[in-house]
Amino acid sequence: MQGRKSRIRSVDDLEKIVRENYAEGIKRFFITDDNFARNKDWEPLFDRLIEMRHGEGMNIGFTIQVDTLCHKIPGFIEKATRAGVRRAFIGLENINPDNLIAAKKRQNKITEYREMLQMWCNHGAITYAGYILGFPADTKESILRDIEIIKRELPIDILEFFFLTPLPGSEDHKILSSKGIWMDPDMNKYNLNQRVAHHGKMSDADWEEAYRAAWETFYTPEHIYTILRRTCACPIGRPGTTLSTILWFYLTILYEGVHPLESGAFRLKYRRDRRASMKRENPLVFYARYWGGMAVKAVNYARVYLRCKALLKKALDAPDRWTYSDLAIAPPKSDEFDALDLYHATTGGEAALKRKYRDDAIRAHGHAHDEAVSTAAE
Repeated sequence: MQGRKSRIRSVDDLEKIVRENYAEGIKRFFITDDNFARNKDWEPLFDRLIEMRHGEGMNIGFTIQVDTLCHKIPGFIEKATRAGVRRAFIGLENINPDNLIAAKKRQNKITEYREMLQMWCNHGAITYAGYILGFPADTKESILRDIEIIKRELPIDILEFFFLTPLPGSEDHKILSSKGIWMDPDMNKYNLNQRVAHHGKMSDADWEEAYRAAWETFYTPEHIYTILRRTCACPIGRPGTTLSTILWFYLTILYEGVHPLESGAFRLKYRRDRRASMKRENPLVFYARYWGGMAVKAVNYARVYLRCKALLKKALDAPDRWTYSDLAIAPPKSDEFDALDLYHATTGGEAALKRKYRDDAIRAHGHAHDEAVSTAAE
C-alpha cells in the first residue's frame, strides 16, 4: 500500500503485540496486512500463533484480509483456521469479470470463487466480502440480479457494499479531474458509502437506490435463515457468532443509515458538538429527541434480534441440520460450469469460462510434456 514494497511485521513483533494486548484482556485482533496470503512469512507467523493457541491455551482469534486465490497456497487455509482466524475478509469486489478488469482486479477469477469460499466455510471461518457498486457496466437491474446469484451460488456469510469512489490520489480521481468531470467538492463524503460522482448508465437517484436496495436484497430474513442453515450444517461452524455479525450489519443499515464499519450499538451525540454555522439546540428539545430516538431504536433492535434468534433456533433444531445442503455449499459437480448463472448471466462470465478452459488445456499439455520428457530420460 502506498508504494511498491510490502510492509510486514516480523514473527517476534506480531507475538509481542498479541501478548501485550492479551495481558490487557484483548483477545480478538484484525491483522491489517492488505493481503495476508501474499506475506512471505505467512507460515511462520501462523505457526507461532498456533503454538500460542494450542500449546499455551491462549484464547485468541483473528480477522485477516486475503485475495480470491489464497486457497491455491498449500496448507494456507488449514493453518489459518488453526491459528485462530475466525473471519476471512475477501476482496471479492464484483462477480462480473468485465467489472473486475475495469477495477484492475485481473487476479480475481470468478471460476475460483466457489472453491475458495467453500474451503473457508468447511474450516469454520466466517466469510466476509466487500462488493463495489457502480462500475461502468452496472445498472440497477444488473446489480440486483448479481446479488441474487451470489445468494444462490456462493457461500458468503457477510457482504458489505461500497460506491465506486474516485478517491483523492487515485488514478480514477486524476482522470476525472483532468477531464473536468464533476466530483463532489465535499471531502467528508469520500468514505465509499456516499455517491460523489455521476454514473454513465444510472441516474444519481438510481445509483443511490441500487446501493440501498443491495443491502436490503442480501439481508432479507429468508437469506439470513439460509446463511444460518449453512453454518449450522458445518460441524465446526459458529452459528451464534455468525448471527451476531449479521445483526451488526443488518441493524446498522436498517436503523442508523451508516456503514457498519462506522457504527456501534448506539450513536453518541453531544449538544455542544455543533458546527459553528448552526445554532445550538435547546436542551429540552435536544435530549427529548435524543433519548426518545434511543428508546425507539432499542425496541427495534430487540424486535429484530428476537426474530433472528428464532431463526437461529429453528436452524439448530432442524431435523436435517447436519445433512442440509444447497447449491452454494454442495460439492462442485462436473457440469456446474455449464449450469450456474455465475458463469452465464454476468457480464463477461462466458469469456471468463473460456479463459479457464484455455488455461486448463495449457496446463494439461504442460503436464503431458513433462511426463513424456521424464519417461524419455528414464
